[in-house]
Amino acid sequence: MPIPSPSLPASERRALVTGASRGIGAAIAKRLAADGHPVIVNYRNNADAAARVAADIVAAGGEASVACFDVADREQTRKAVSELLRDPRPITTLVNNAGIARDNAFPAMTDEDWDSVLRTSLDGFYNVTHPLIMPMVRQKWGRIINLSSISGVRGNRGQVNYSAAKAGIIGATKALAIELAKRRITVNAVAPGLIATEMIASVPDFVIDQIPVRRIGEPEEVAALVSFLASDAASYITGQVIRIDGGFQ
Repeated sequence: MPIPSPSLPASERRALVTGASRGIGAAIAKRLAADGHPVIVNYRNNADAAARVAADIVAAGGEASVACFDVADREQTRKAVSELLRDPRPITTLVNNAGIARDNAFPAMTDEDWDSVLRTSLDGFYNVTHPLIMPMVRQKWGRIINLSSISGVRGNRGQVNYSAAKAGIIGATKALAIELAKRRITVNAVAPGLIATEMIASVPDFVIDQIPVRRIGEPEEVAALVSFLASDAASYITGQVIRIDGGFQ
């Protein structure tokens, strides 16, 4: 039996990457564009950074547009996604990358610390993914890739809110993968460890010493994994949580 393939070439299959104005999201957007996808660079408030990512993609020969909406805001997101779907080219690849951290010891954690992290990661997953499911079903092909974290796999001190949100992403990934498998839509999660972004700018050396490969990962390495999961070759991989953490336990 041949491997199922989409009916459209990559150049006609748009990819939406949330939280793509910097860090891992920016690297993913650039990699998917290099793979031939027209990429939608989502951002919440840093228009200049998003424009730079899009400009870099265009300069490299790719196609990119920007879309400003806060994934935590359900009505704003639904309106924005509805506008994006006016383009006749389907959105067949969705990377739910947007997320924030508000770290604190649990007794000192505020309601806002908890709510903002859960709203962005978990509600954001629902808000963006839900309106895109039926268009993907009608297209009979899709890739949904959710960014979790090693914190969602093993927990982390001072990150009860973040760990809860990222663990929730894992559960949602596994359940949605089962629902959509027969529709030729795969759903997977990527769980990065320590990656060189602004979020971990001051990691002490003793933490790096706990990583078997003895270094911090690069955003481009995460992007390469996402690229594979978004590819035609990954059609038999779904419902998985793939750690990219240098062997950190």
